[in-house]
Amino acid sequence: MAPLAQRPARRRWRWAAAGASAGAAVALALQPPASWLAQALADATGGHLLLADARGSLWHGSAALVLSGGSGARQASALPGRLQWSLGLADEGWRPELRLQQPCCIEGTLKLGLEPGIGRLRVSFGAGRVAVGRWPASWLVGLGAPFNTLQPGGSLQLSADALSVESVQGRWRVNGQAELELLALSSALSPLDSLGSYRLQLSGGGPADEGAKLNLVTLRGPLNLSGAGQWVGPRLRFRGQARADAGSEALLNNLLNLMGQRQGALALLAIG
Repeated sequence: MAPLAQRPARRRWRWAAAGASAGAAVALALQPPASWLAQALADATGGHLLLADARGSLWHGSAALVLSGGSGARQASALPGRLQWSLGLADEGWRPELRLQQPCCIEGTLKLGLEPGIGRLRVSFGAGRVAVGRWPASWLVGLGAPFNTLQPGGSLQLSADALSVESVQGRWRVNGQAELELLALSSALSPLDSLGSYRLQLSGGGPADEGAKLNLVTLRGPLNLSGAGQWVGPRLRFRGQARADAGSEALLNNLLNLMGQRQGALALLAIG
């Protein structure tokens, strides 16, 4: 049995330890670490979009934005600089708002409206057309095949039109439209300086079980790409074709062989 003189001291240490634990719990509740947001994004994207070296808190933080081949993949590619975020209330009303800044790829501040609920989260990009950002096409190499083989160049420009993305008990639904333009796209496998420019449009608003529709068209260039598909939850299904314009067949033949199964002059594109 401990001497009587030691008992008050031990009680003081227990109270001090309990107070420190309570204080840490309160601090964690008020300032959750940035790693929580990083983990949530990794889980939602299957490990393809990552916030690496996340610093700060859920409310104010920064990280390197990384594309990866998925959980356990060795291939990864980071954008230059750091993505900075702040989470607070919109200037008008009491709606939660996420503000994103990254000098390399976002002009000014991108504001995303958040509508959380029980088992659901809705993210909106605004009522009208919004320029979301512009990224180097070489960033796609981080996703692995086939981009690590194609070694793309050019840029990716994303815009949204009344776009919102909603997750309800793990199922995603898209409303509105998004357009991804692939501008002056090139490849290390082609002797041409530019293969062309393309537009990939995503349209939502239909029944949840039908997902969002995808449509790919060529804007200009010797490599003609077209196709359509659907994005239902985590599943993407796309079918399309690639062909060379007249006079460019010999320059693009090797690239077409790598893009998909050949059917005469066409290369058949298939995902999912």
